[in-house]
Parts: sequence; structure tokens; C-alpha cells
Amino acid sequence: MASSTVPSIAANANPALGSLSGPITNATPKLFTPITTKSVTLQNRIVVPPMCMYSAVDGFINDFHVAHYGALALRGPGMIIIEATGVEDRGRISPNDLGLWKDEQIPQLKRVVDLIKSQGVVASIQLAHAGRKANMGSGWCKGGYHNVSEQDGGWPNNVVGPSDLAFDEHHADVHALTVPELQAIVQKWADAAIRADKAGIEVLEIHSAHGYLLHNFLSGNSNKRTDQYGGSLENRLRFPLEVVQAVRNVWPSEKPLWVRFSATDFKNTDPLASDVDGWDIHQAIEYTKALKEIGVDVIDVSSGANLPNISYPAKPLYQVPLANAVKHGANIPTGAVGIIIEPKDAESILEKDEADYILVGREHLRNPAWTQRAASELAVNVQWANQYGRANRERFPTRTHRL
Repeated sequence: MASSTVPSIAANANPALGSLSGPITNATPKLFTPITTKSVTLQNRIVVPPMCMYSAVDGFINDFHVAHYGALALRGPGMIIIEATGVEDRGRISPNDLGLWKDEQIPQLKRVVDLIKSQGVVASIQLAHAGRKANMGSGWCKGGYHNVSEQDGGWPNNVVGPSDLAFDEHHADVHALTVPELQAIVQKWADAAIRADKAGIEVLEIHSAHGYLLHNFLSGNSNKRTDQYGGSLENRLRFPLEVVQAVRNVWPSEKPLWVRFSATDFKNTDPLASDVDGWDIHQAIEYTKALKEIGVDVIDVSSGANLPNISYPAKPLYQVPLANAVKHGANIPTGAVGIIIEPKDAESILEKDEADYILVGREHLRNPAWTQRAASELAVNVQWANQYGRANRERFPTRTHRL
């Protein structure tokens, strides 16, 4: 047991971490200007997006996650979105994904949420269902990226989707969900949202991107149903909208709700190209308008991952035009994500009104102090955690402070 004389992180933290140490002026970079949605204010526009760590057992958060999210929070981004978290056990991407399908998973999640919030950072989580891309091993776990056997903790005979269409030959066969099964899954999303609220989550994100269950329904490339959940755009939107509505019904009205989606399947390398029978930016904007009617506050705009063997035009900022199109096409705040590395590029996106939030993912894995790097390069002074503050002091010829 830890000694009671050791101060907790929360007690020793700087509640203004990552915020400007001086007043906001016309010269303050937008990246470091606070932004408020409903009851939640981010101290800056930098968001750490959800990134799977494949380190859970039975969906439970453990010490790795405490260290991982704590390291990010100590460096002061505006918000951290905890990685894709399954609303049911068979909805995980891998057996090592986080989960929130039972109450017993709440306390450990709350431990991480409290740590994030203690540093003045907003705590968010992404609720997810992997659909036809479930039950895969991570690239670095036993066996690598493969369909996991029951002997290794997988569920290869219980992978579900809109149609009995596997993602590719490496993924499991798919059971097409019946209408009663769909309604049961809707309830599981709502139940997970209630648990997230009990854990203290401040912003909830629904995952309907990257070829997972909700994206499977949105796209005619993966949804081959002939009932009320397939065919026309209206029908393909039906199940994802039922999920979002159910979550909005139970998620506190004062707390923001985000949705992440892929704005195109990239059947054409032009991100703004049409794919009328599949999924494209034009349909994504219609989806956004419906989400806005339900009460979604922000769209986190990603792309792709619903079709195998696709060539992506991946380069810095390549998804920003999608965030811009959704923002202005549906008149809703958006987050830009995808190979955003340079702080000057992040600032430019905001200055040009192409998005409202900047999501920096893998660059935060390379450098958890990316927020502090951005502050330095954009010539603003932000407050650091008390424990690290000495590293932000100007160096003097004679040391007069304690080491």
C-alpha cells in the first residue's frame, strides 16, 4: 500500500496546465485559444485522438493505461480521447481492446479519467463496435494481425455485420445481424454511455469510422441488405442514427457528444470524389445534418478503412479538405485529423476556418510533449505541471532556485 504521506498527482498538479500563462490577445495563436461546447471548455484546441493500445485484459484498464494517458495529460493538450472501447465483448477489434460492457469496468476507467482531469485536461472516450473487422490480433501481439482462434481468446464464430460479407480473406466470416439483434446492440451502446458518465467522462465520442460496425451500415460497399437497413442512403443511415439517438437520450444534455466517421471509402483517390452506391463526402454531409438534428455537437472527420486493397493519398493534411467540407456543408464544428505534424500547419487550419479542433495522434506517441513543442514554435508561454515547471524556466548564469 502506498504511504499516505506521498502526495497524489491530483494534489500536486497545476490546474492551469497547458493554458496560456498570460492574457489572450489578438496575437494569441488560435491553437492556444480556449474553446467551449456546452459545459466543457478545452484550454487549447489540441486533442489526442483515440489510438488503440491493445493492452487490456477482458476490457479492463491496467497500469499501462495509467502510465500512457498520464504521460499525455502531464503535457497539457486540451482533451484526450481514450482509445476505442467496446460496447460488447464481441465488438472489440482485438481481444486486448478496452471495454465498457459491464459495470465492473467502471472503477479502473475512472482512475484514468480522474488522472487526466487532475491535469486540467478534458477526459473523453470513444465507444466502438468493430463489426466485421472484429477479432483480429494486433500487429505486435501473439500471431500478429490475424483472425484470433477461440483457444487464444477470440470469437471467430461470432463476428457480426450488416451483411454476411467478410472484410477480406484474413478476417472472420460474418453473421448478418437480424433486426432484433440490431436493437439489442443499440441498447448496449446506451448502456456503455451511462457507464462512461458514471466514470466521469466529460465528452463522449461515437465511432462510426474505419470500417467498423456503424461504418459498415453507412456504406453500400459493405452493406448489402435489402430490408429497411440497406439500399438507399436513408436506409443505410438508419441503424447508425438509431445508435446515436439512443446514446444522446442517456448522455447528459450538458455534456458534448462527438461522432467520428470516415468521410469517404476512397474508392477514388480524390477525397472529394463521388461514390453514390458506396460512401463518399456528399453522403457524409447528409449524415452530418441528421446527426446535428439529433444533438451531436462536433464531427471528428477521418476517412477510409472500409475496403481492402485501397491506395490512400496519405500525406500531411490530406484529410483536412474533408473536415472543411463537412464543417461548411453542414454548418457544424469539426476536428481535423491525419498526419498533422507541424504546429504551424495546425494553426493554419484553424486560421483558415477549415476545422475547429486539431487531432494529433501518432505524433503524440513520438513526442508526448507535442503541445509544449507547439507552444514554443508558436511563441506562446503555457503553464507546465508543477513537477516539470523547472524545465520551462529561463536559464540564468547563476542558479538561485532549488534543484
